Amino acid sequence: MNGRFDLSENVAFVTGASSGLGAHFARTLARAGAKVAIAARRTDRLMNLAAIIEADGGRALPVELDVTEADSVARAVRIVEQQLGAVKILINNAGVPPTALTLDMDEEEWDRVIDTNLKGAWLVAREVGRNMIEHGHGGRIINVASVLGWKTVAKRTQSYGISKAGLVSMTETLALELARDGVLVNAIAPGYIRTELNDSFLDSEPGQRIRKRVPVKRFGDPEDLDGVLLLLAGPAGAYMTGSIIGVDGGLTLSAL
Repeated sequence: MNGRFDLSENVAFVTGASSGLGAHFARTLARAGAKVAIAARRTDRLMNLAAIIEADGGRALPVELDVTEADSVARAVRIVEQQLGAVKILINNAGVPPTALTLDMDEEEWDRVIDTNLKGAWLVAREVGRNMIEHGHGGRIINVASVLGWKTVAKRTQSYGISKAGLVSMTETLALELARDGVLVNAIAPGYIRTELNDSFLDSEPGQRIRKRVPVKRFGDPEDLDGVLLLLAGPAGAYMTGSIIGVDGGLTLSAL
């Protein structure tokens, strides 16, 4: 591993790690040398992921976590510190999609999306950020936003895009607040990336219409995010904070 991207001696905490991008990010960080705490509500899937990471020579700790509950967040961070050490890298990845258009959804559905995607990210960043400052070692907070936080797309942005726009703003706000303590806060804004959660949609007729509007003419794979992830998590990104990096095949340059 190139020294500028070597994460040895670091403890990384990945939320939403039971599937999709979170699970992929955890494997990538472990291969780069980090000890990885993998957190989500579905602990059975976390156990399977931990076994995969450790079979590959890494170290993984499954931790049950509900990002919408402050007590759950505090408990998870405490467990990670006791068993792996203080968190130096946070990947704020937990998120859920909406099931209705903005004017059609009820209050419960609105709260579900905003509480998970935005409030949950704040609760985790708050707890881990305080911990990083207390230990005095600085750290990295990487929020997983979306290009839909920049661009409004009819019938697709909904409360999800609203939550991700808030996450972009939160990233910039925290970057200013925490820079003096050596905590760097950035965000990755993926475009359409293939995961087990969206495969069927991306292969559908509406999904293929979107693909044709992507300048590089394909959807992304999780591996397409690895370079940005390791840049922001490791020594190579030591002079970056408040950056929102789009990885979307040029989609935001086209007419969405």
